[in-house]
Amino acid sequence: MPASPRTSDTSTAVDRVAASVRAEILSGELGADAPLREEAAAARYGASRHTVRAAFQRLVAERLVVAEAYRGVRVASFDRETIIALQQLRAALEVEAVRIAGERFGRAWPDAELAPARDALDRLAASGDWLEAERQHADFHRALVAASASPRIIEAHAALGSELLLFLLHVRPHYTLESLVDEHRALLDDVQSRGPAAIREHLEHSTRLLVGE
Repeated sequence: MPASPRTSDTSTAVDRVAASVRAEILSGELGADAPLREEAAAARYGASRHTVRAAFQRLVAERLVVAEAYRGVRVASFDRETIIALQQLRAALEVEAVRIAGERFGRAWPDAELAPARDALDRLAASGDWLEAERQHADFHRALVAASASPRIIEAHAALGSELLLFLLHVRPHYTLESLVDEHRALLDDVQSRGPAAIREHLEHSTRLLVGE
């Protein structure tokens, strides 16, 4: 049965509020641990508190915000343990994906398999802002995973979704856009010649940067 106009309007309002808050988080405008207030957001976006609450719940599901008793809703942050845990999960998926791709293609992947990653790097180089750069950075890593043609690995990696984008926001202070592009162009060559070791070392390097080791 088609959604009623009222249900559709409510859903659209939730989408709009969630998209606006999501963009502010991923751009860094709302920093880690920043509180999100229902009443203030309702006034700002011209929405009901019920709509704002539903939007916040959506962002909780995306791991962009956390909701805690007595503390309310706040932007998610990455402490040392969280960074390490997320990088371990990424490594489990990306290292295995590159290993499988190496078994499929050997030391020279077909151009058709490399094209999505190269395209992401080209878009990364042309990014007009860091939010767009973060999206293309994430797309590059998704392209490496997609080369495995493993549905389960691809699905699990895609499930990182907005959390991966928020995580990549924390990489920003350690790179210029040019150095980020150069590092990943080298990585694309490296995963073909050295396989899983290359992506493992890449992720270990970013982990050390982020935890200050």
